[in-house]
Amino acid sequence: MTEDVVKQLGYLTLGTRFKRIGERLQAQTQAVLEATGIDLPSSHFPLIGALDRLGPLSVGDLTQAVGVSQPGVTRMVGKLEALGLVRAQQPSEDLRVKTIALTPAGRRLVENAKNIAWPQVEAAVAHACKELSGPLLAQLEALENALEAAPLLSRVGSTAGERKRVRT
Repeated sequence: MTEDVVKQLGYLTLGTRFKRIGERLQAQTQAVLEATGIDLPSSHFPLIGALDRLGPLSVGDLTQAVGVSQPGVTRMVGKLEALGLVRAQQPSEDLRVKTIALTPAGRRLVENAKNIAWPQVEAAVAHACKELSGPLLAQLEALENALEAAPLLSRVGSTAGERKRVRT
């Protein structure tokens, strides 16, 4: 087996390591979402979660709320709008600023996700992190190893036939 150079370089490649863990978590979260019947990229959930939690927001406020670039938020809003999950409104006081809000279908999706998929993802990530203790690099290695050994979907604790389906 080839040596994992990113792990071996320690703090020098910490950013790469965080990115790798993030990509793995996002891909595994996607598997859990799909297993619960949600066919929406996991990367879109922070945005709809922000709209659910904070109410209608401008693209600039969404950018700050989720920590994603303005072009990235604009692309996600476009995709969510095409799916009928959000709508853009222009308040009469400032025609330059659009406000993004969840549609009724978007609110139903969020409520279903909050009731089924999100608790499963949160519990599975917490389960993967439960052995973490000690120095940061050792914790990262333990988390990477845990996610490799047992993806989030296997940590959800239900079989394919027993998984609850979410309707949007």
